[in-house]
Amino acid sequence: MKIIAHKNEVEITDVADFDLEKIFECGQCFRWNADEFGTYVGVAYGHVARMRRVGESIFISGSLDDFETIWRTYLDLDRDYAEIRKNLAIDDFMQSATDFGAGIRMLRQEKWEALCSFIISQNNNIPRIKTIIEALCREFGDPVDFEGMQYHTFPSAKKLADVSVDSLAPLRCGYRAAYIISAAKAVASRSIDLDTLANSSPCIARTELKKIHGIGDKVADCVMLFGFHMLDAFPIDVWMERAVAEHFGKDFDPSIFSPHAGIAQQYIFYFKRSMGV
Repeated sequence: MKIIAHKNEVEITDVADFDLEKIFECGQCFRWNADEFGTYVGVAYGHVARMRRVGESIFISGSLDDFETIWRTYLDLDRDYAEIRKNLAIDDFMQSATDFGAGIRMLRQEKWEALCSFIISQNNNIPRIKTIIEALCREFGDPVDFEGMQYHTFPSAKKLADVSVDSLAPLRCGYRAAYIISAAKAVASRSIDLDTLANSSPCIARTELKKIHGIGDKVADCVMLFGFHMLDAFPIDVWMERAVAEHFGKDFDPSIFSPHAGIAQQYIFYFKRSMGV
């Protein structure tokens, strides 16, 4: 990977397995949106950035320091996904899924944002999840000006711990409002320490996350994969349940993809959802 600093952007070249659309549209995150030219603008870790592809180069707005302290890690740029795809292609189906998903990278998302976002994701579709999260950020996040527009950071657990269910009603998140507040109180009070859990074992992390009202296996595994970057976590929703039953049978064990079962999950999920089968 080569990194070139320009006046207001950083250019990265020679990065294999990097596709902006697949990264931001594969279902792992909800705060990045594309324009008609395929340029994505989003908010992460309190910063707004624009990312675009020109030929073989990716341009990310901001300084070299922004890139090194935020985006390099966030985009997981130092991991060899081509080698991972090769190891996950254990049969014809996985060969197709990994080929189709080439370009996906697992974002290193902020832990609290991932927890809150995947609570909102329960029994929901991606457009509606994004709408609810944007409304949450507009109402309770801090404003950030970028390119003449105003964006908002993701609200802290401390801020949401002090709101009421009624105050979340305009978001139209339904029963999830109580779950959001319960999680916010747990994180703000540190009865659930997300940093500690991220450095614990998957078993401990899942057990502790499920102590939060409204969190079951699927949401816990999503938080572990997308918030804690535990790459062996394997969330199972309707799409995944159908996929693994069809292609691997009822006795499927995700450990066949260890230590990258979570990356395998994303390839399978993106492939099946995109193909609509």
